[in-house]
Amino acid sequence: MPNLIDGKQLANTIKEEIAIDVNKLRENGGKIPHLAAVLVGEDAASQVYVRNKVRSCEQVGFESTLIRKDSSTTEEELLEIVEELNNDPDIDGFIVQLPLPKHINEEKVTLAINPKKDVDGFHPANFGRMAQGLPAYLPATPFGIMQMLDRYNIEVEGKECVVLGRSNIVGTPISILLSRKARPGNATVSLCHSRTKDLKAHTLRADIIIAAIGIPEFVKGDMVKDGVVIIDVGINRVDDATAKRGYRLKGDVAFDEVAPKASFITPVPGGVGPMTVTSLLMNTLKACKGEIYGH
Repeated sequence: MPNLIDGKQLANTIKEEIAIDVNKLRENGGKIPHLAAVLVGEDAASQVYVRNKVRSCEQVGFESTLIRKDSSTTEEELLEIVEELNNDPDIDGFIVQLPLPKHINEEKVTLAINPKKDVDGFHPANFGRMAQGLPAYLPATPFGIMQMLDRYNIEVEGKECVVLGRSNIVGTPISILLSRKARPGNATVSLCHSRTKDLKAHTLRADIIIAAIGIPEFVKGDMVKDGVVIIDVGINRVDDATAKRGYRLKGDVAFDEVAPKASFITPVPGGVGPMTVTSLLMNTLKACKGEIYGH
């Protein structure tokens, strides 16, 4: 059986490290990191994510603020909230939880966030800095994946990496990070997507596969080679009458088929998911310390 990359356990380890850091700040009379989250509307998954983020803040000793608005909130009102958070010296970083209601332009809101407080790492200023290898807030999920590869001592240099999916939140940034001159990094990366011809030819060559395509159990056993490292970013709700909640969470990888061939694999749930929230905390701590942009 492969080595399971336990995202839950790793997230807890990193949270303990952050908590020690926060205690030191407190003892030295320093500022306590403060993360704010803005939640607009009633999206069930978003509510769970934001609740986890607030709870994680409490676990590591951060201060947190949750701003809840109903789905009738106008774009103008949301932009005003963003401006207030940009100008509030006590808030080190903040996120606006996506997706937003249809009548609000997500791009406009993302661009309105001050890059110094953009702990989600979605602003083009942070994206550009990341692409050029400058210090930046990394997008939370790719940051979490890089931590997993690093802390499980998975060799990336010179390896063939295939990334499935080209979103701005996961696929595109992780493809940049894996190819950068850094550790982990220096991989040869193929970014595959819905227009890729003969996808299987790519995945069969891969030493490492990052699956972020949003299709349940898309990667099958016959698509991977022996010894492959699998990072499954997918969190898909699949209806299941036998499950307590009426659904099960499935990844983008058919775990039972692929796991026997893998050297390392992340489970779903309990893999990449917990690391995403932890990355947000790491970015907020950096913001508080002025590590990326100074104070």
